[in-house]
Amino acid sequence: MAPSRRTLHEILVTTPSFVWLSVLFCVPTLIVFAMTFKPADMYGGLGPGWTLETLRHLANPNYPAIIWRTIWLSAAATLISLVLSIPMAYYIARATPGLRNALLLLTIVPFWTNFLIRIFAWKILLHPEGFLKRALVAAGIIAPDTSLLYNPEAVLVVMVYTYLPFAILPIYAAAEKFDFHLLEAAMDLGASRLTAFRKVFLPGIRRGILTAFLMVFIPSLGSYVIPDVVGGPNSEMIGNKIAQRVFVDRNLPHASGLSAFLTLAVLVPLAVVWVVQKRTSGQPPTMQEVA
Repeated sequence: MAPSRRTLHEILVTTPSFVWLSVLFCVPTLIVFAMTFKPADMYGGLGPGWTLETLRHLANPNYPAIIWRTIWLSAAATLISLVLSIPMAYYIARATPGLRNALLLLTIVPFWTNFLIRIFAWKILLHPEGFLKRALVAAGIIAPDTSLLYNPEAVLVVMVYTYLPFAILPIYAAAEKFDFHLLEAAMDLGASRLTAFRKVFLPGIRRGILTAFLMVFIPSLGSYVIPDVVGGPNSEMIGNKIAQRVFVDRNLPHASGLSAFLTLAVLVPLAVVWVVQKRTSGQPPTMQEVA
């Protein structure tokens, strides 16, 4: 294909995705950033003019603790999800076709149920009078006055349960394309099974691991339903504050400021990775390499 025809073909293929991304992501994001600099009116809308008052309000002394809780809960949920999903994806990729389809079906079965119903099911399961609490007390694992609900640990457990399929599926997609004969070759050369897994398999599926990391970490940062249902006053995350500013306080500029901060917390690390890879390789990486 001639260069001009190839360029035209690439433009025609990428234009729909580019327009979709611009209309449904870039434009709303710019609107949110712009709303941060608008004053709030008493009716829950936006007032005339521009102001930096919202940025001054973001210096609330309670926010550092909430931001730190958001970061560590999201990071912990992501790490646990990756640790659980990598061996699971490995096993699914090496299973027989029938068992593989059954395991993939079990992975996506939770999506057949409404998200809120699943969260409330966990609330019932962790209830002080629930079966799980009584079983753990009877086994002597926890004390009778231990609460399984309304704490950061409950939020973490439900977050891992919720986002685990988002980690399993991209890692499985990468593992399915992996040549498992490389593991056998490594073991023939003297490597143990664990060493071959660590030095051959994991680097071979790094794209899937990076994708799983983003698929879990980014939505975890914006979680608000999970901490709202199974968390307590000491389990608030940034998403809860954004929802509170929108639905309770009706302060759209403040909610936009928090959302802008959350957006920057996600985009800035990706931009840093892009710049570092550009400097080390001499050319900008593709979006697949960044994500």
